[in-house]
Amino acid sequence: MESRTLTATTEDTGLRLDSFLAGRLEGTTRSAAVRLIENGCVTVNGKAAGKSVRIAGGETVCVELPEAEEPEARPEDIPLDIVYEDGDVIVVNKPVGMVVHPAPGHPDGTLVNALLHHCAGSLSGVGGQLRPGIVHRIDRDTSGLIIAAKNDAAHAFLAAQLADHTLARTYECLAVGNFKEDSGTVDAPIGRHRTDRKKMAVVPDGRHAVTHWEVIARYGGVTHLRCRLETGRTHQIRVHLAHIGHPILGDTVYGAKKPVPGLTGQCLHATELQFIHPATGKTVSLRCPLPEEFTHMLEKLKRQG
Repeated sequence: MESRTLTATTEDTGLRLDSFLAGRLEGTTRSAAVRLIENGCVTVNGKAAGKSVRIAGGETVCVELPEAEEPEARPEDIPLDIVYEDGDVIVVNKPVGMVVHPAPGHPDGTLVNALLHHCAGSLSGVGGQLRPGIVHRIDRDTSGLIIAAKNDAAHAFLAAQLADHTLARTYECLAVGNFKEDSGTVDAPIGRHRTDRKKMAVVPDGRHAVTHWEVIARYGGVTHLRCRLETGRTHQIRVHLAHIGHPILGDTVYGAKKPVPGLTGQCLHATELQFIHPATGKTVSLRCPLPEEFTHMLEKLKRQG
């Protein structure tokens, strides 16, 4: 059992206790916060409190967190859209909605579960038991190319390319608003959001993050962009575009809170991947088409003129 002590500030004034906990305890959903309160794991100024209690500011909130059950990565027969595969690496076109590796709340149905079945366990162990083979990640509601390593040597080789930016990743997205320039760069550090711990944000003490973008086409209030990652921070493109006032269409975390009809997640797709093969030393360049929802949205925008 882990004990956490949180101090409410004036910025928290008016929040329900369950919302306060969900915002301050990383990885805790509101429903999970409700369970903690109902199970007697939360006190406010030393006294038990209900989930609907409102924060006034200045309270001391103590939380007893039960030991989390560690999910286990098991092989699952899940279809994969394989773009490239050999004895060292495998590249998959990940669909929207698929989580990359098991985590609390997502114990199965992940890309790792599918890879363990397809590769018969032949994946690198560098990432540990829950992330075998995983060199980089893509958000659950982002689709596109992701590479995994089948052995430790390949993993180390690819990880080095990721670190020195020679593993090139290019995305396409639909961003809200009109861009005046045809291309540009967002160079802004990214770190954990100050008040919402489930989000990332541009913060002064964040990690160095650079995104290059160029306009493919303009459709009134929406712009079709190509984005190239120079660094690979969590939610980087989503955070950077929102930071400059152009959140990605369908992104309910960093943009409009209401989902866009016709879109399951944000309109962001990893279209291109280029890397130096760990065994042959040759450059491998891969591309996958835009997903159906993305192309349908493009067709709709074109019809609207």
